[in-house]
Amino acid sequence: MMNQALPLIRRTLVYGALSLAAFLSVFPFLWMVIGATNLSADITKGRVMPGSALWTNIQNFAAQVDLPLVLWNSTWVAVVGTALTLLVSSMAGYAFEMFQSKFRERLFGSLLLMLSIPFAALMIPLFVMMSKAGLMNSYTAIIAPGVASIFIIFYFRQATKAFPGELRDAARIDGLKEWQIFWYIYMPVMRPTYAAATIIVFMANWNAYLWPLIVLQTNDMKTITLVVSSLASAYVPDFGVVMVGAIVATLPVVIVFFVLQRRFVEGLLGSVK
Repeated sequence: MMNQALPLIRRTLVYGALSLAAFLSVFPFLWMVIGATNLSADITKGRVMPGSALWTNIQNFAAQVDLPLVLWNSTWVAVVGTALTLLVSSMAGYAFEMFQSKFRERLFGSLLLMLSIPFAALMIPLFVMMSKAGLMNSYTAIIAPGVASIFIIFYFRQATKAFPGELRDAARIDGLKEWQIFWYIYMPVMRPTYAAATIIVFMANWNAYLWPLIVLQTNDMKTITLVVSSLASAYVPDFGVVMVGAIVATLPVVIVFFVLQRRFVEGLLGSVK
């Protein structure tokens, strides 16, 4: 009897732990949504029940923020930055795996070592570089430093190890050039990998804070992350308005994740079709 009860107890404990972990993961977002319906004073007191101030908070947020302009700035940075990063970094990852060279592993090892350099050590050189190039207060200054992402290069190189070599050989026999193999064969086959990388890079670009804060110098260029931060750092912040801004800043990332969710899991598992 005891032996029959053990699997049930074990299953109950596992599901209980998973349910607790899921609740702890979802609770911040749930509390943010509930906070958007309450007044700032209620949020400060720790109220966790929905209120009736949602419309008031939305109106106050709309009055303080040029939402279409801010969303356009964030969307431009995130979409263009993601597209360029995926193209450049996937090409680099493909080249590192496909082309043999005696310097290949040394160069790749040097790139991986650069991951240990904190961004704080790179801010001043990057700032000086962008300033001398006349790129301050521009989208280019935000996007350019992240186009050749070492992590994404590493990710694509590891994923390329599962790319069928016979497809490349067959394409070469058919007369395709290397860029045609990459564009017409490699990219379609590696769709799950691109989907997973898209979510990672899009989230990083959308949520970027420190570098845009340094580079962007006028309000008409600010992204949603900087705007929400400025609302929260006011002398007397209205936390209801801050919560509305946080929801607006979170929704695009959530939408992108759910659209690419299945491909994201396949990409992390190394699926190649």
